[in-house]
Amino acid sequence: MRKFSVVLAALLVFGLMLGAAGCGGGDGGQESDEAEVPTEIVVGSDAAYAPMEYVEDGEVLGFDADLIRAIGEHVGIDVKVKHVDWDGIFAALESGDIDCIISSMTITEDRLKEVDFSDPYFEATQIIAVKEGSDIEGLVDLVGKPVGVQQNTTGHFAVEEVEGMDDGDIKKYPTTPDALINLTNGLVKAVVADAPVVFNYIKHNPEAGIVTVTDDFEVENYGIAIKKGRQGLVDKINEGLKLVKEDGTYDEIYEKYIGE
Repeated sequence: MRKFSVVLAALLVFGLMLGAAGCGGGDGGQESDEAEVPTEIVVGSDAAYAPMEYVEDGEVLGFDADLIRAIGEHVGIDVKVKHVDWDGIFAALESGDIDCIISSMTITEDRLKEVDFSDPYFEATQIIAVKEGSDIEGLVDLVGKPVGVQQNTTGHFAVEEVEGMDDGDIKKYPTTPDALINLTNGLVKAVVADAPVVFNYIKHNPEAGIVTVTDDFEVENYGIAIKKGRQGLVDKINEGLKLVKEDGTYDEIYEKYIGE
């Protein structure tokens, strides 16, 4: 037993020496984890927002899906995109069920406290959708009227900030298309949402009689969200994003899904 104790003690001392050497001032191990880049990643997307992301024949398609796949191809990462409901998408990222999120997500100060973001990849703004003949001409005209939004999105937050808006008049839906369908059916008087999604709905549902109204909305930048502590993956995604912009791949994807 004494021989075993001596050997064990020696191993413990050796292990402590290795640990001290690897600390590099206290955070060397963390830096190693941050620098690690996987050869394949699972990307979450709430795929209910054509043309940005949607499901067709069981596959996630759209601008965002094509973009992240192209980024992966340019930097040697195999990318799998899967649908994850918006309400659970951050939890999936935190748990490691997905490696990153691309889902028309606006980079905000609050979100930067919880996740890291890639460089911006898309510039967008909110827009107000109304029925033809509506007297709504801007955000101030929403007061006293039922307004549809996708819950916990920048459109939702913009409506909450309208002075005099009653929370009871803000009708929260799981997706923007759900809100637009309720506008079509007359259950709300307006919908505030991302412009590309609204325009796509109008394009594919001309019989709905929906038009748009603008206001002084801030320009938003979409980013790819990555769990904090994975700086290597952030850097690799930014590298791929830069490459697809430089060689024209980004423009091809934009033309395919967004056009004019």
